[in-house]
Amino acid sequence: MTSSASFDTLESLQADIAELIARLPTLKNRQFIQQALATIVRLSDSEIERLDWKILSAALADMERGFQLFYDYRHVRKVTIFGSARLAPDRPEYQMALDFARNISQLGFMVMTGGGGGIMQAGNEGAGRENSFGLNIQLPFEQEANPFIEGDPKLIHFKYFFTRKLFLLKESDAIALFPGGFGTQDEAFECMTLSQTGKFGPVPLVLIDHPGGTYWRSWSEYIDKELVQNGLVNPEDPSLYTVTDNLDVACDAITRFYQVYHSCRYVSGQLVIRLKTDISDALVKQLNANFSDILVKGQIEKSQALPQEAQDETAELPRLILYFNQRDLGRLYQMIATINQMGNPSPEDVAHPERK
Repeated sequence: MTSSASFDTLESLQADIAELIARLPTLKNRQFIQQALATIVRLSDSEIERLDWKILSAALADMERGFQLFYDYRHVRKVTIFGSARLAPDRPEYQMALDFARNISQLGFMVMTGGGGGIMQAGNEGAGRENSFGLNIQLPFEQEANPFIEGDPKLIHFKYFFTRKLFLLKESDAIALFPGGFGTQDEAFECMTLSQTGKFGPVPLVLIDHPGGTYWRSWSEYIDKELVQNGLVNPEDPSLYTVTDNLDVACDAITRFYQVYHSCRYVSGQLVIRLKTDISDALVKQLNANFSDILVKGQIEKSQALPQEAQDETAELPRLILYFNQRDLGRLYQMIATINQMGNPSPEDVAHPERK
């Protein structure tokens, strides 16, 4: 198929569409390509405004850039760093973010930031250009990327905040939150909400302060006093995140999460938990004894890849399958912690938690 530049003329667009339709039966993801094309066709017959088409077109262009960039890095786990753009390099929070990014990149992870200043700059500086992504935002005024990611091919300028946030979360295997203002609070609560409702993750969420800092500890006390004690969130929901002012604890919370646990997905109503290594029947029995409250029916069982997963890259990994109630995500995080603690990871998996 010709490049997107060829869409400048109707004739070349017609040729590209005809070529795509001809190849569609042979394409691996033909079902979803067909659905996307059908959506465009339906919208073309709808009474929507010119602005709606501009939003759709620009959002698709944002996603095209993101999908193409991250495809080559899909087998390396990445950590998204959120925090204030206002914190200067002489602040202890900046230094903590820099040291965290350096340490987590030395463990094999890559780092993603919003590409700007403050904590974002600290993340890119600590990880280094080779291990960094910058997901910047186009604004009416000048919005420069920080010098540690500027000019790098792994820097993307998004038109929309929502497409930018999509990739900061979609491509992330862990979230590290440092002190910040309203924006950071928004990012923290959105991550908690998406994790609590099962729309994101499971991934480790780590709230990091400088040694002796009170930002996240005070935040956590507020959550416990006003939300947990008043029944506004489940008592287990704080299990979704870790609060610390210690870099070793922060890095361990991320690496330990992927010692035995690999990933999960839903197949025909069942939650399929992929594991890096098999676990003992005794541990499965213990999981059933301790976590039966999160099951709709049946038991937690060991399994190989289900028939619907035959084409999945993880098809060779052992699995647990269960009818999860899709409500008690804090308890699910506790179960994953038990699997990682009680399982028997291989030395290779311990040495390379960043591999997907």
